[in-house]
Amino acid sequence: MRPSLELVDTHAHLDHEQFAGEEAEVLERARAAGVVQVITIGSDLATSRRAVELAERYPGVYATVGIHPHDAASADEDAFRTLTSWAAHPRVVAIGEIGLDFHYDFSPRDVQREVFRRQLRLAGEVGLPVVIHDREAHEAVMEILEEAWAAEAEGSAPPCPPAVLHSFTGPWEMASRCLDKGCYLSIGGMVTFKNAGGLRDVFRRVPADRLMLETDAPYLSPEPFRGRRNEPARVRVIAEFLAALRGVDVEVLAAQTTANARRFFRLPSV
Repeated sequence: MRPSLELVDTHAHLDHEQFAGEEAEVLERARAAGVVQVITIGSDLATSRRAVELAERYPGVYATVGIHPHDAASADEDAFRTLTSWAAHPRVVAIGEIGLDFHYDFSPRDVQREVFRRQLRLAGEVGLPVVIHDREAHEAVMEILEEAWAAEAEGSAPPCPPAVLHSFTGPWEMASRCLDKGCYLSIGGMVTFKNAGGLRDVFRRVPADRLMLETDAPYLSPEPFRGRRNEPARVRVIAEFLAALRGVDVEVLAAQTTANARRFFRLPSV
């Protein structure tokens, strides 16, 4: 293994119960694989609080705070006040993950839409980027983003925050529109799956300066680890696969995706 790579895992859930008591060891394995920074993701108030606590405890760990569409029904006024307060924390680098999930529909779709819109506005007001979750909701996600972009152009709303579509699975037409608007696309273990032909076609075409890497740990382990607990160290496996897919040296892809992550999330160099 070549230790010279510097990688960033832009999306992991270090607070997950599968990592309980093992966080230090998980992060040590990540560092041994060249993963020097990890962004741990909030998805409701409890996980957002734990994400901030982990970022305070471990060097190289940063947090996002937000309400996932699964939990949109719990997003009351107190929740938005709390998110606004946490957004000022120096280790919080984004609002997220936010968006729409029409696969499980754990929250009503109209509520998901409203909470997504409101968190986009919140991110614009506090000056943070957003991490967007989109599962089986491509058209609805694009409708809300288009609304926000149009409102910004008209001057009737705060600037639409910079966005990364995490674990992107949409078609190239959606990717192209988002890229035109300055969005970033992030990919994890799914690109290594044998049935990921369409996804691979998209990520061959994404411009190098809009590409980020993630694990979504403990979910979505890449091949040949599929079905096992994922962890940030495996972002290296994804980087090596994607470099081969795009026909570039892994050192080149690592340097570019790390620069992208640091620019988007305003992370320091290490």
